[in-house]
Amino acid sequence: MSKPRRLPPRPLQVVRSTLLNPKLVRITLGTKPGGTELNEFPEDSRGDHIKLMFPRAHQTVPKLPTLGPDGPVWPAADERPITRTYSVSQFRAEQGELDVDFVLHSEGPGSLWAESAKPGDAVGLAGPGGPKRVKPGADWYLLVADPSSYAAFAAALDSLPPHATGYALIEVGAANEEIETPHPPGIELRWLVREQGRAGESRLLIDAVQELAWLRGTPSVMVSGENAQVIAIRNYVVREHKVPKAMIYAVPYWKDLHDEERYHQERHRIMDEMDEAE
Repeated sequence: MSKPRRLPPRPLQVVRSTLLNPKLVRITLGTKPGGTELNEFPEDSRGDHIKLMFPRAHQTVPKLPTLGPDGPVWPAADERPITRTYSVSQFRAEQGELDVDFVLHSEGPGSLWAESAKPGDAVGLAGPGGPKRVKPGADWYLLVADPSSYAAFAAALDSLPPHATGYALIEVGAANEEIETPHPPGIELRWLVREQGRAGESRLLIDAVQELAWLRGTPSVMVSGENAQVIAIRNYVVREHKVPKAMIYAVPYWKDLHDEERYHQERHRIMDEMDEAE
């Protein structure tokens, strides 16, 4: 079976901005009128990882890499776009619109760009890709997230069969960050409000997981969000409940007090170590 053709990075622009809650904004991206850059974007990509490429301070349009035979060919360092990883919130092929959710925390290039984004602003796109978040053959489901992974969390809930049972837990910083999120009636959805303290020091999610009434059978476990919480929950379900590695999606999306450049290599090391763990 041949691999799907790798798509080159594509130039897109902002169509509109929609505030989902005080800390989360949805940016809708599209092409210029008549553009074809999203024509081959996969329709079943909701929740998948993508790379967005932002212009540098002296640019209004990012200078995107080209796709060579051995992978991307990047421009010189001072022209290279600022790249961050996000998830597909929604893709509407007929309208040629791609939604991406941004956490607003007034720091970091992605958040700062999203706070001021207006129609016509340019951005680059690479992807989608990444492992599937819901594993086939599960008897029930456990989904754990925070605002950074809300798009993937909502996509996973939407993909569950109507008869699905299990738990969906998401931690936010304040009660006004809760968002109405469709889910099967057999999934117990809980919003856990931190109110104070740093996400990297919080025990709300791990404590909630440890207190769950564990259901019979093998679950599909999705854990995504802050590094320390993902590792703690992943280790708990593996060691205490013997959940097979093949039934777990455990991906740290960020690390408290670290930006993505500082955390990029560490994240891959952590994911490799989790893959090698029993």
